[in-house]
Amino acid sequence: MNLIANQLPPFDTLDPKTNIQTLETTLEQAKETIDTLAAQHEVTWDNLMLPLADIDESISRLWSPVSHLHSVCDSENIRPVYEQGIQIMTQWGTWIAGHDGLFKAIEKLSQSDGFNHLTEAQQTAITNTLRDFKLAGSALEGEDKQRFADIKMRLAELGNTFSQHVLDATQAFELLIDEKDKLKGLPESIIEGAAQRAKDNDKQGYLFTLDIPSYLPLMQYLDDSSIRETMYKAYVSRASEGELDNTPVIDEILALRQEMAALLGFDSYADYSLADKMASSVNEVTSFLRDLAQKSKEMAKNDLKELKNYAKDELNIINLEAWDIPYVSEKLRQSKYAISQDDLKPWFPEASVKQGLFNLAEQLYDIRIKKGDAPVWFESVEYYDVFDVSGNKKAGFYLDPYARKGKRGGAWMDEALVAWKFGDGSLQHPVAYLVCNFDAPVGDKPALWTHDEVITLFHEFGHGLHHMMTAVDVREVSGINGVPWDAVELPSQFMENFCWEREVLDLFAKHYETGEPLPQAMFEKMTAAKNFQSAMQMLRQIEFSLFDLLLHADFDPQGEKSVQDLLDEVRAEIAVLTPPAFNKFQNSFSHIFAGGYAAGYFSYKWAEVLSADAYAAFEEASQGASIINQDTANKFLSELLSRGGSRDMMQSYQAFRGKAPTVDALLKHNGISQTES
Repeated sequence: MNLIANQLPPFDTLDPKTNIQTLETTLEQAKETIDTLAAQHEVTWDNLMLPLADIDESISRLWSPVSHLHSVCDSENIRPVYEQGIQIMTQWGTWIAGHDGLFKAIEKLSQSDGFNHLTEAQQTAITNTLRDFKLAGSALEGEDKQRFADIKMRLAELGNTFSQHVLDATQAFELLIDEKDKLKGLPESIIEGAAQRAKDNDKQGYLFTLDIPSYLPLMQYLDDSSIRETMYKAYVSRASEGELDNTPVIDEILALRQEMAALLGFDSYADYSLADKMASSVNEVTSFLRDLAQKSKEMAKNDLKELKNYAKDELNIINLEAWDIPYVSEKLRQSKYAISQDDLKPWFPEASVKQGLFNLAEQLYDIRIKKGDAPVWFESVEYYDVFDVSGNKKAGFYLDPYARKGKRGGAWMDEALVAWKFGDGSLQHPVAYLVCNFDAPVGDKPALWTHDEVITLFHEFGHGLHHMMTAVDVREVSGINGVPWDAVELPSQFMENFCWEREVLDLFAKHYETGEPLPQAMFEKMTAAKNFQSAMQMLRQIEFSLFDLLLHADFDPQGEKSVQDLLDEVRAEIAVLTPPAFNKFQNSFSHIFAGGYAAGYFSYKWAEVLSADAYAAFEEASQGASIINQDTANKFLSELLSRGGSRDMMQSYQAFRGKAPTVDALLKHNGISQTES
């Protein structure tokens, strides 16, 4: 494939089938090239690693757009092409991992005199590649090697099946309300959105789905408990019945992961997973999680007691059911702080929020963000270019903000182009996909976002900055590449903190009709409500993390204990709220069964400790002045954000912070440091 640096995907003309056909041809040619590279007598960075990077880039140019389209515009036409691509890419990964000659050639380079003369980034890339080879089964032989390859192939199929079951189950459910009188309690903006959704689907009335922008407001505001119960039961039982039941998929995934880890000599899949993370052992992570739980639990119990008392005394709800909790919590929040997410929406119109976010990034990192021109996959998608202060192009990103049919839920950042220096010396700029699932504009109104959605946008933009602000020109470790999984959330969670600063909110929190800034009284209520039920939320995330880790550490998929039994045990230890028996949370836990977080969900909390501690450096530097401290931002950029995976993450962190991170800042930011014992 003839590579041209900075060539964006041609989404206006792209044919997924053609891409996959070309991919097959490209991979066959790549195999011949790799055989030749591996047979060289003398190996150097230029004659081995650079050609391998060329191959990776060629593959990415063909496969990445198809994979992306499957996530944002799934259809009956794209799905089979994507599934074919998954098989091809898994076979390719298996072939690479089984190439003894290539493994030995890279090992030879790592032991050569020339290795010591390479840059730190190049050395790290080689070291990481050798580690990944071993984790991919390269050191296995004979039947073990073939079995490992077969397992990898099957796990790729199962992960895709799990994800499709969740998507199909989510989209299979719709609730059409025929009368507006049944929607008492819902804000008018939510009702308008439901009416628009019905209209878009050629239906009369008010349409609700299990997509979060539709589901969550209904659960928080709707007075009718029977409708909330219907929605809740549909949501928590997704992919747990009939042809879409993920239970057997989970069982097979766990058994295969355990077998795969055993083939490589690991005691468990959790140990295998931690081999390329910052955390060093299962015990270190479980101790970390249980320590956080212990410091949060007393406050969480108090939060729950307050919730139950309010439900009983103010709402006459004697038995607090699972579908009542978001509703009662929102009522309690408004009672205590007289503010709701919907109250704030008029001050967060889309255009203003985006511009404010861009202004913040420009002030922090001396960059300029301008609307660009590029083919896109949907009419509401926008493309932006990023320039340095001298006007030189530095990066780019796509922004796809709205929920729609065929788009998987959640929010994420992914790579469109990776930063690196080609063999001919040309430099490719990084380009990111930023994807969210917010409500689109309704009628003549602009899209109005909740503060939670603003935080989500900042979070994903933090990932984007990590990718785009890289100063590394080695493909394997530039941007987010080579960054340990339990540190990759640091820049994203770090950015969330700015959403609570008056100075930053003044950049964009302006009423969509009048342009007036967010009133100080509303700001004070919003910040007062920031840590509402934070301890309960902390325990919820720890519950998920500990369940994930133990599931992959000492759980026997063939044993008498079921996955549900283990989840129940974790909840008994950690949680203060126990869901009903029909709640099959694990059946839609895509993060660990289809999203790369297996035995790594703890990464969110691990990185949250890092991000809170990093943000504390800005708080300390501000001393009551501007939180947008350029000196601190420059140090954060140079020592951490721009380094990618080119050096040890803890080394980068301590170079920025001057010390190891502690949990103190996280507890303080969540208002629960006083519960430490």
